[in-house]
Amino acid sequence: MADAEPNGYGDGDEGGKGRRIELSEVPETLLWNLYMRAAEARRARTVLADPKAVELVDRIDYPFEETFGAPSPLLAQGHALRVRTFDTAVRAFLDEHPDGTVVTLAEGLETQYWRVDNGRARWLCVELPETAEVRRSLLPDEERRRTLARSALDLSWRDEVDPAHRVLITAQGLLMYLRPTEVKDLIAGCAERFRGGALVFDAVPRWFSARTLRGEMRTAQGYQAPPMPWGMDADELPKVRTAHPAITDVREVPPPRGRGFYYGALAPVMRWLPAVRNLRPTMTAIARFS
Repeated sequence: MADAEPNGYGDGDEGGKGRRIELSEVPETLLWNLYMRAAEARRARTVLADPKAVELVDRIDYPFEETFGAPSPLLAQGHALRVRTFDTAVRAFLDEHPDGTVVTLAEGLETQYWRVDNGRARWLCVELPETAEVRRSLLPDEERRRTLARSALDLSWRDEVDPAHRVLITAQGLLMYLRPTEVKDLIAGCAERFRGGALVFDAVPRWFSARTLRGEMRTAQGYQAPPMPWGMDADELPKVRTAHPAITDVREVPPPRGRGFYYGALAPVMRWLPAVRNLRPTMTAIARFS
């Protein structure tokens, strides 16, 4: 993913809602993600407690509903459950390595740190320059958490990670926007450098990727999802091991059960049904390195 020039960024008008944000095509998706998390977090029986996301949506001067439409309860819950899947993986890592390092690649305005941090771990957020500027302004760096303005594809970010501690890398909502060769090189670069670590990532199936490439993923308001060149069906997950010899294990991380019939009953069993497991719109997995 090439670095993109920002369309604009600055303070809101005096007395207005707050920070005004304008981002280019792919970085703008971070606002959709934030919008969905906040919408789900506002529910009385939410599947994701995320007060920081609610706070950010209330602070940011951006036409969320005009751009993305009214939040769909089904989409918002699905997104929140995917987020919780990443949270579970990070918590498990921190339970085992409380002084470890969590590297988040292109997490945008993800607020995972405020949900799962253990008070001891180090966090490095690797962001495109335009996104890093927004993140630092809204979520200023702290002693144990900092933002690095660099493309995830520029593997020099690895030099910013202390090798004395175990490392977990997360790529939430990133890999699908890269070309297949870029995905392989990024995974291989992580496996090569961070022996004993792991990478948690998500993927969209091939049918979903194809629809974005045809420009068919569009809201009623006209917002079109950016192209997603990389798609991977659930049946193809073992192929990730071929990216580098240090990858010893790759497996799907199942999301938790949610509310209602679909997320409470149907979705949890779809991953086991050969006829439909590749039809799910997203999948989260973890690759472990020797």
